[in-house]
Amino acid sequence: MPSYKGACFCGAVTIEVTGAPFVMGYCHCRSCRSWSAGPVNALTLWREDQVKVTGGSEHLASFAKSDRSHRQFCRLCGGHVMSHHPHGGFFDVYAATIPDLPFAPSLHVHYGETVLPIKDGLPKYKDVPAQFGGSGEIIAE
Repeated sequence: MPSYKGACFCGAVTIEVTGAPFVMGYCHCRSCRSWSAGPVNALTLWREDQVKVTGGSEHLASFAKSDRSHRQFCRLCGGHVMSHHPHGGFFDVYAATIPDLPFAPSLHVHYGETVLPIKDGLPKYKDVPAQFGGSGEIIAE
């Protein structure tokens, strides 16, 4: 089973993900845009048992704007590592955190909030797919 190593910006917090993410894509929500300081956030979603902090856990801090997303970052450099979604039992390990993972996006979520229209042929969900508790509504490119 493949595994990929990742780290925060300064390298003090290290992680390892094992297997394959169950979804890769892009999030366009205002919260992700604000957190990432970019127009979209590249996401990789992993079950909790696939993600392991391998070093520097004492430097890993968390911020929860809501009870649905606990955004985790390094206290030393401020580098973003991942978000824990406790209600869903998964982590969003930001694609940039695990640079050797072949990123193969399959969808866009919260596209109803986009500030950067992207024409790539992938499904664009107004919020999120129905199986994740959203409307499942797809927006045309």
